[in-house]
Amino acid sequence: MCGIIGLLLADENSHVNQLLFDGLTVLQHRGQDAAGIVTSEQRRLHLRKDNGMVRDVFQPHHMSELRGHLGIGHCRYPTAGTSSCAEAQPLYTNFPHGICVAHNGNLTNANELTLFLREKVGRHVNTDSDSELLLNVFAEHLMEEERRRNSAAPPSSSASYTSSSSDMAETIFAAMTRVMHDCKGGFAGIYLINGIGLVGFRDPHGIRPLVFGCRRNASIDSDDGGVMDDIDTRLRNGTHGSINHISMENGINHVRDLDVPQTPREMDHVEKTLDYVFSSESVAIDTLGFRLVRDVRAGESIFIDMEGNCHSQVCFQQIPSPCIFEYVYFARPDSIMDGISVYETRLKMGEKLAEKIKRVHPNYEIDVVIPIPDTSRTCALQAAYQLNRPFREGFIKNRYIARTFIMPGQETRKKSVRLKLNTIKSEFNGRNVLLVDDSIVRGTTAHEIVQMARDAGARKVFFCSAAPAIRYPNIYGIDIPTRKELVAFGRQEDEIAAKIGCDWIVYQELEDLQASVLEAAPKGVTIPRFDTSCFSGEYVTGEQIEDSYFTALHNERNDGAKERKKRGINGEQSPSKNKKPLPSNDGCESVSNDKRGLDGEKGEGPTRQLELHSKA
Repeated sequence: MCGIIGLLLADENSHVNQLLFDGLTVLQHRGQDAAGIVTSEQRRLHLRKDNGMVRDVFQPHHMSELRGHLGIGHCRYPTAGTSSCAEAQPLYTNFPHGICVAHNGNLTNANELTLFLREKVGRHVNTDSDSELLLNVFAEHLMEEERRRNSAAPPSSSASYTSSSSDMAETIFAAMTRVMHDCKGGFAGIYLINGIGLVGFRDPHGIRPLVFGCRRNASIDSDDGGVMDDIDTRLRNGTHGSINHISMENGINHVRDLDVPQTPREMDHVEKTLDYVFSSESVAIDTLGFRLVRDVRAGESIFIDMEGNCHSQVCFQQIPSPCIFEYVYFARPDSIMDGISVYETRLKMGEKLAEKIKRVHPNYEIDVVIPIPDTSRTCALQAAYQLNRPFREGFIKNRYIARTFIMPGQETRKKSVRLKLNTIKSEFNGRNVLLVDDSIVRGTTAHEIVQMARDAGARKVFFCSAAPAIRYPNIYGIDIPTRKELVAFGRQEDEIAAKIGCDWIVYQELEDLQASVLEAAPKGVTIPRFDTSCFSGEYVTGEQIEDSYFTALHNERNDGAKERKKRGINGEQSPSKNKKPLPSNDGCESVSNDKRGLDGEKGEGPTRQLELHSKA
């Protein structure tokens, strides 16, 4: 799972670097393995990416180089490929135009796409990242569509047939239609096309999330009669104002005044008056001071040209099936996904979970309900209320340790639990405690936490999960690749309880989980189905658990394979003749414009900064 963000500002003299940095910081929970930003300044691209947290990858001297009013950013945790910084994003290809991609998700037909690119069209694929495939497939189709449309242009035409914004939009949507037919899996992404604009897109099933928003550019359109100031005041004060300005549903503000258009159609001829943003979650849009317009629809592409006009088209849509695990774990509670508040869904999960505990254990001996920070806190609070038991904070979290679920390697996850959490012993001593977690994946974290509760003096330890038992791998961008590493694989609830060391365990029912999301939806918002593959084993893109794809996935992505690959990248093993060579220079680009060494400044070595050039 990754976090992606893209911005295009109306003022060509402004810079997106700080906005991208702030947006990635807000999305940091979606991946802490690597981060990157690319910006476009008068058709020159500036790229900075490396392994590490956002705050560590971008230092002041990097930020000063990331100039331009157009850019995209990415924070990553790896599912496909490796943790090499060569596979950190954004990724770049120079033809046509110069295209960069920030991608969230996973392609299930990566092998077929690699053969197509290498053998059919002669494009070089340098990494194992499926994001590079998504980039090159689009680049190839865009090139073909441009050639086809240019060849159809009237002979007397002196300009390229794709020179106008509407023609370019048609070309891009034709290319995106082919991409969505060719690429299988769950994916959302943003293409930066140098000198052309931004393209935000979502897979035909809408599995991976993407939202977009806008704001009036104050530096260009400062004379708006105070309308925007009035809207801002009403939003801050929580008042509704006239129906033409704001309506509010379930605590969500919806601006209805044409000063901020509500649909891409209304944005089609705004002529450099609006700033635009794409993001994995609405929380980044809120934080940056933009207005959430809506989610990108399943199979939809939204193209924002350099003039600030917005074009959209549903290129290829199947049954919309957003990933329900986003609501359980990945998304921040203050995000809105597919029109539904994540916070409200987690309250509903707590209610449903309490109802099941009452059914399964009617004489429950629970003295206190304690959440496992942070994601489960909302669910646990509501469960405690429904059970009429006190809610207590029994674990204190060190916020400077990465999320253990997305840490590669079982031993790394195991060791980090004690570093991440510490107990308040008075909340456990002599009590029967109910621990509430959002989900249980490998069981490593749950086992350590149960033992910590017992070490703190708990008499009995009960455990419940806001999600159903995870028994199947996820193939759409969540690091649940192999069944054998899942604690629920081949086990019933009493066996799982024995495995993690608790007295009993309760899982959420899948039907209740789906109902939690649907019941939290505002009026008029419907979701026909969810991707529930890691719970049900049913894959919306048609894969079957018996397919050879899953065997290959296990061999490539189990913890042992990841450790071997990691040792190889660190130089601890020499690659055999049958293996691909390791990326040079630790997989990072060479220095081209870091002048610190020449100026005699003290630095910590190469900045891995790459400046890319394209023809104007």
